[in-house]
Amino acid sequence: MGNFWNREAETLSRDEYAKLQLEGVKKSLARVWKNEFYRKRLMKGGVASPEDVKSLDDLANLPFFTKEDFREAYPLKMNCVDRRDLMEFHMSSGSTGTPVVMAYTKNDLLQWAECMARCYTMAGLEPGDAVQIMPTFGLFNGGFGCYHGARKAHLFTIPASSGNTERQIRLMRDFRTKGFVSVVSYVPRLIEMLDKTDDPQLPHLKVGIFGSETFSDETRKRIESRLGIECFDIYGMTETGGIGTTGQDCPCHCGLHVWEDQYVTEIIDPATGKTVPDGEYGEVVFTSLAREAMPIIRYRTHDISRIVGREKCGCGRTSLRIDRITGRTDDMLIVKGVNFYPRQVEQALMEIPGVKDEFQIILEERHGMTDVTINVEAEPGVTGHTVAKHLRERLGFLPKGDVFPVGALPRSEGKAKRVIRRVLD
Repeated sequence: MGNFWNREAETLSRDEYAKLQLEGVKKSLARVWKNEFYRKRLMKGGVASPEDVKSLDDLANLPFFTKEDFREAYPLKMNCVDRRDLMEFHMSSGSTGTPVVMAYTKNDLLQWAECMARCYTMAGLEPGDAVQIMPTFGLFNGGFGCYHGARKAHLFTIPASSGNTERQIRLMRDFRTKGFVSVVSYVPRLIEMLDKTDDPQLPHLKVGIFGSETFSDETRKRIESRLGIECFDIYGMTETGGIGTTGQDCPCHCGLHVWEDQYVTEIIDPATGKTVPDGEYGEVVFTSLAREAMPIIRYRTHDISRIVGREKCGCGRTSLRIDRITGRTDDMLIVKGVNFYPRQVEQALMEIPGVKDEFQIILEERHGMTDVTINVEAEPGVTGHTVAKHLRERLGFLPKGDVFPVGALPRSEGKAKRVIRRVLD
């Protein structure tokens, strides 16, 4: 379990992390203060000067930044460097509203590659190993982030991009792919196609790294059992600089290691904005320490997690660990007075023998009342009564729904659309 890309940075003492973080926060504040957009936003939040922060405790006095700030600043009002120093940009994968843009200097790209190299190495990939990159190459950050990190980690890169499942399988076989990066909802499609081939095994495949979507422990176990791999949950978003920038779980699978030499992590009460004690769930907030073009200051991610450990992990790393993301403050569903997240539905479904990976949550609103329908694929013999009974026990209410044969529900080559909303007359 001792695979390190940067052992020194990944095993600092708590005091060393704190010193480095305070220095980084001060540098980031000094940098953004020169930018009119940041400065006005900070001053509106009560900050008179970047010198106001003299300790990490003072970070709590700064205002939060949100996705709406990025949208208001579109395209480059948050850029803190000379335009000639920008080398690349990516944007959020959302299909509605003004996109969120993240621009990069040369050092920003190196920082991204460093974080990704740590993730690859922590997952057990070594120089020369073949890694297959399945996120799309384009404006979305996934494909290029994986690519920058793979080159940094000296991996044999297979830039397959998304889709074309038959080709993905052939590439895995022909080039002896050891690890791949993907959205987790694409894996059932890969397995379905693999099962249709003459040889449904991929003996060289050992590692699967999944980001962009939450997934349950039951889903992890199913994938690991079928493909004979070890699954890793990678964390990062456009606003923090891209995939892998904020961390990943290690072979101990006891939480996501946050790269504390790169980011300060807070967990806050979404309603009050106050920091919650370790162990309590809340919203994840990040402040970057080394980003140049577009640093983030107390950025509210909307992701729900908790701090699960600050002590040295069994893998040898000493960085803060947060729980795997359980959901988002903005994707919580409320039906018949019960609050729940799509991941809870997935976890409950995966506990039922014979139920497969594809499912839909359909929310239908009529005259202010919301009904939920949960459709799922399952093997013959699984009844709607069985599914409904288990969901009622786990979720606290009885949803509508039906059981479909395997292959009946729509498939996607990319991120799955699990929640469908309809407004009825």
